[in-house]
Amino acid sequence: MTEQQPPETSGQPSRQRRVVVVDDHAMFRSGVKHDIGPFVTIVGEGEDVPTAIEAITRSRPDVVLLDVHMPGGGGIEVIKAVHATMPEVRFLAVSVSDAAEDVIGVIRAGARGYVTKSISASELVEAVGRIADGDAVFSPRLAGFVLDAFSGVIDISSIDEDLDRLSQREREVLRLIARGYAYKEVARELFISIKTVETHVSSVLRKLQLSNRHQLTRWATDRKLV
Repeated sequence: MTEQQPPETSGQPSRQRRVVVVDDHAMFRSGVKHDIGPFVTIVGEGEDVPTAIEAITRSRPDVVLLDVHMPGGGGIEVIKAVHATMPEVRFLAVSVSDAAEDVIGVIRAGARGYVTKSISASELVEAVGRIADGDAVFSPRLAGFVLDAFSGVIDISSIDEDLDRLSQREREVLRLIARGYAYKEVARELFISIKTVETHVSSVLRKLQLSNRHQLTRWATDRKLV
């Protein structure tokens, strides 16, 4: 996103929308703030689930630009936590992923729209305004996923809310552990430390409400993840 031209509007200009930017990549957050900052009011940002929830709760924005996959449980966990006390906050998912399960999962959680990170600055400003006004916004191809889900072409019952709670890295660790890898083997495979592996496993067990590695392996096997 490099252009800095406000979207065309009719009538009198509306007030600038209050926006929180949530993404685990600092460079992306900086780019978004630079590109759309002249046309909205950035009131906060977050890099993971806890910081996102804190920023949203503190600033009470009109719209949250929300990454789907990030540390601490992902965008779905942010939406659920915020909507438990502030159902009026509106979310627009902005992600590199265009996978049907990601789109349907985050919309089912309560997001009002989903666009990919290839969106232009002017399009994003326009999307923020539409979301704030109560509309739904989707990139063209992604809108098809939502229509297919409602028409029954995509089986939304197959989308696993428990799996959605896990970050991409946690899913990778889960699959390797379930395949019988030792912690040091997981660390070597993913180029991370054994301590980091232990942290991820503890997080996975907590989020899935499991007690041990045996239960984790059975959980993954039941879902055909290994």
